[in-house]
This record gives sequence, structure tokens and C-alpha cells, in this order.
Amino acid sequence: MNRTIAFFIAAAAATATAGAQDYDSAMREAGMVDAATVSPGIVVELMYASPHNFVGQDMYGSLRKAYLHPEAAAGLEKAGKKLEEEHPGYRLKICDAARPMSVQKRMFDKVKGTSKSNYVSNPARGGGLHNYGLAVDITIVDSEGKELPMGTPVDHLGPESNIDNEQALVDRGAITTEERRNRQLLRRVMRAGGFMTLRSEWWHFNFRSRAVAKARYKRLDF
Repeated sequence: MNRTIAFFIAAAAATATAGAQDYDSAMREAGMVDAATVSPGIVVELMYASPHNFVGQDMYGSLRKAYLHPEAAAGLEKAGKKLEEEHPGYRLKICDAARPMSVQKRMFDKVKGTSKSNYVSNPARGGGLHNYGLAVDITIVDSEGKELPMGTPVDHLGPESNIDNEQALVDRGAITTEERRNRQLLRRVMRAGGFMTLRSEWWHFNFRSRAVAKARYKRLDF
């Protein structure tokens, strides 16, 4: 391989790695907190830290911690306690949390012009609640660490993920009664922590409205 080309490939790889490693320090500098330190029992497995997600690409590199705004993290702690009260042994599992705008832009570029673009907040319009550390993608695991059946995987982009017609989904066999009850449990405990639902994604919860976030909170512009 030409030495000049090899140099630029190595430099690009080093820059990408450094950028991923810097997400941790950038999150802390922006005032975000590691959710696992606030809720020690919580499970974290970031779906965008691997290629196994709807964009089919690792977006986070070495980032493995789930960061949130301190207020959202405190709300998540309440939700976790509510879950433990109702079902000892069950735990919340974070699949995505605070997301920097640089990742939001790359994610949107991957789906722009496709039917999937409706599921990714347009960075040109300010992004979404993940970009303030005020949203979380989450599910529940049992005492053995196995995810409860919810009818679809987290990040399934389709009508089966909607929460406003779940009885109809049950009636036509798209999801089971047990899966609907599990979704209801997740919503119940998250609402106890102050979170709001999103109609199209059973796993997505917002701690503030977009208008309040834009008026009162700082976006993760890195």
C-alpha cells in the first residue's frame, strides 16, 4: 500500500477512535451523569454502540455508559424503584440515552430520503430530546437478565411498535396479551418517574417536552 494512503487511513482511524473516546468526557463536561451511578441496579446495553440497530452501523464507538441530564437520571431512579416494588428482580435496561448532535447528524444522514427518516429527529430542525439528555430508550429485563417480551424488539420501526392501538394489535395477533401487559408495566413505572410516552415507539420516553427543552436546557452540541 502507498505510504501516503496508509498514513491517511491510520490518521482517520485514530481520529474516529479519539472522537468516540471523547464522548465520555464531553458528556460529563456538558453536565450529564452516568445513569448507572444514580440507579446502580440498572442494565446498560447501548444499541448504537454496535452495528445491530436499524441504521446498521456503530455510532458510538467505545462509548458504553448511558448518560442523562441529572433531572432525567433522578426520574429514572424513581422508575427503577417503582419497578422493584411491583416486581422484585426485574430491572430497567437502557438501550439509548443522551446522544450528541454529531451522532444525530450521522444517524439522520443514514436514513434521509427513506421511510425510516420519520423515526429520526431532523438535526436541521434542532434534533430531539435525546440531544438534551432528556430522553431514554428502555425496556425491562427479568432476574436472569432476559428482556421481557414486548411484541417487537427495541428499535422496530413499524406499526407493531405503536402504543395507541395495542388492543387492536392483540386482536389481530400482532402482539400477545402478555406482551401488552409488559408494555403497560414499562409505561406505568416510567410515568412514576416523571417520563412521558411516545406514540410510535413503546420503548421511548421523554422527561420534558421539546418546547421546554429548547427553552430551558442546553443541547449536546458536540
